[in-house]
Amino acid sequence: MSFPTSTFRAIGLALALTGASAAVTNVAMARDSKAMMLPVDGTPLVANTASGKVAFSIEVADDGTERERGLMFRKDMPDDRGMLFVFEASRPVGFWMKNTPMPLDMVFIRADGTVASIQQAEPFSEAVVSTPAPIRFVLELKAGTAARRGLKEGDRLSHPVIDAVSR
Repeated sequence: MSFPTSTFRAIGLALALTGASAAVTNVAMARDSKAMMLPVDGTPLVANTASGKVAFSIEVADDGTERERGLMFRKDMPDDRGMLFVFEASRPVGFWMKNTPMPLDMVFIRADGTVASIQQAEPFSEAVVSTPAPIRFVLELKAGTAARRGLKEGDRLSHPVIDAVSR
């Protein structure tokens, strides 16, 4: 079977955005439909918004396997909970929602802890959600949480993991 060149370009773009290892582990993850549950970090992530400070309990995904798995297969999580994805260096990043049944807000965060953009991600979508700006962290929240809690572009987020980089 042959594929059009555009198919290979699309695959190459997806791999560049999400990391080549994601394609390798995708087949195994499709067979293993159990949600990953990371421990909740002892220190809340705090967002300094125009209306005051907002705290989130977070799980920290700071290695390749955890970042690849993320919130896949999660059907729900508390409104004050999120998952913080930590990257080794600032770079353009992209996410997709394959195997993720819960709609999400994706908060793209610069190395200095400021919010670069907030984008919505639809359940089970294979569309890549990304930002062209170099990003060091991504905070995933239940859809609508960012707006309800007053989180906006330019707000500063604080957590020991972020603060260690932003100094």
